Amino acid sequence: MGGSLTDDDWEVASSSSNEVRTVVLVGRTGNGKSATGNTILGRKVFTSKASSSAVSTTCELQTAELNDGQIVNVIDTPGLFDLSAGSEFVGKEIAKCIDLAQDGIHAVIVVFSVRTRFTKEEETALRSLQTLFGNKIVDYMIVVFTGGDELEDNQETFEDYLGRECPKPLKEILLLCENRFVLFDNKTKDERKRFGQVQQLLSLVDMVVSRNGGRPYTDELFAELKKGAMELHNQQREVESKGYSIGEISEFKKQIQQTYDDQLKRITEMVESKLKEATTRLEQQLAEEQAARLKAENNAMLAQRRSDDEIRKLREHLEKANEELRKRPQGGCVIL
Repeated sequence: MGGSLTDDDWEVASSSSNEVRTVVLVGRTGNGKSATGNTILGRKVFTSKASSSAVSTTCELQTAELNDGQIVNVIDTPGLFDLSAGSEFVGKEIAKCIDLAQDGIHAVIVVFSVRTRFTKEEETALRSLQTLFGNKIVDYMIVVFTGGDELEDNQETFEDYLGRECPKPLKEILLLCENRFVLFDNKTKDERKRFGQVQQLLSLVDMVVSRNGGRPYTDELFAELKKGAMELHNQQREVESKGYSIGEISEFKKQIQQTYDDQLKRITEMVESKLKEATTRLEQQLAEEQAARLKAENNAMLAQRRSDDEIRKLREHLEKANEELRKRPQGGCVIL
């Protein structure tokens, strides 16, 4: 890789147009990522249905030009937050996501659902994102809560939900995102309502872009892939300009494609390596937390035992004192 970037190092790449926005949807299966993508784009392009298994099986990019002329690229990801997804699968999909968003990501849309509880699994996945892309990725994160229709049916406000259901780890995530969040109703048939919530989200995307110098997020993985893509493109143009036969050009293209595939493989291996490092650190952290919890429980038990012993001794002293009082003469005079 060029340079010596660490996890927290990052680079930025200029967007080809201020009107183009590329966002990536991430979240647990069933939270409504695909439905959210369809709402943003204004048409059903991602497969979305209630299911206990992942609908999206691989990263997919869809584009729409909105009424104001703004172009939005939406990348839907499979269940990268699911524990069943192995590191090899996650590595390949993240590499593909980077390939689809070669010019960088303007916002990472983290999708939660008000219908389901926030899980340790989701907290772990968000930590993995920070490990893969560096801590700066939180500067590009926006939270979308789906299930606005359910709150409406229950005559609850979003503030009611946050006060009633919001666990501490989720509150911490919202703080990291500087409270950039939107409530979505992906089932609404009211076009004005759909347009309003999409505009609210895109306003947050614009805010993210503005706060990050007007440029999308990218890092060493993006830089490596983009560099390789440009090299391959130049090679292909050179081959086509030298008057080779169709058969020779076809063979060169196969070689070029193989080179590109090898590069994707290297990036996938890099991602897998980072994921394994993250998993090891998280396992170590969980083990330390469990050890600390057990120590605290043992200390509490010892303290309880000491307290019980002290109470028992106090009772014994009281009983002894009462017994001595009972043995003393009651009233009358002592005759010498």
